[in-house]
Amino acid sequence: MDKQISIMPCLDMQNGRVVKGVHFVDIRDAGNPVECAKAYCAAGADELALLDITATIENRSTMLEIVKNVADFTTIPFTVGGGIFDVASAAAVLEAGANKISTSSAAFRKPDIIKEMVAEFGPEKVTVAIDVDINASMPSGYEVYIDGGRTPTGADAVEWAKRVDGFGIPVILPTSKAGDGAQTGYDLPVIKAMASTCSASIVASGGAGKMEHFHDAVEAGATILLAASVFHFHIIDIPELKSYLRNLNVNVK
Repeated sequence: MDKQISIMPCLDMQNGRVVKGVHFVDIRDAGNPVECAKAYCAAGADELALLDITATIENRSTMLEIVKNVADFTTIPFTVGGGIFDVASAAAVLEAGANKISTSSAAFRKPDIIKEMVAEFGPEKVTVAIDVDINASMPSGYEVYIDGGRTPTGADAVEWAKRVDGFGIPVILPTSKAGDGAQTGYDLPVIKAMASTCSASIVASGGAGKMEHFHDAVEAGATILLAASVFHFHIIDIPELKSYLRNLNVNVK
């Protein structure tokens, strides 16, 4: 395991609060974003994700005030997604203090946006997120979903990841709709398929419930381990997770 592994808590935002759902629905409150961000920095998180989960479906931009407030107290790189649909909206989020932006639905609808963002900000500032769900009729067995996991696209998830990878993106973030919030384990086949066909780092997202799940994701090829519920509700704390992974000879940051 020579690749260095990062731990990335994810703050899903709705109406200015951190929330967490199961399978993208059944949302419950998980706290204040600034307090959560401060706590994760103190706990040894390597990166932070902030996702405005209803921005796209509500057809609005990311809440910049929240990004600014979190940026003021965050000592680790943080990625902001949700409501980023062009170069201007991405620039506004970066100016508000985010280190990177993540785009999903807009990138799928108009892939040239990825190219434009890479040209404007450099590839290291751009992450492409892909919501996926199981669909046996797809070549890889997974279909791309957009609009916060609400809209099936008929496109194969692994093929789309390969196309995204061709733009020189350093990080691809696939989230399993089936795994989201279920705490039954990451969707390992989709991580494996993307990790083996893309040069980008693959984020494991959706389904972490116990420490073994994080190790499974590393074995499948993920280099960034994202989770929300288990961290928010202290089912697993980051220091003990890092210690557990190091004991298994995983090179954790």
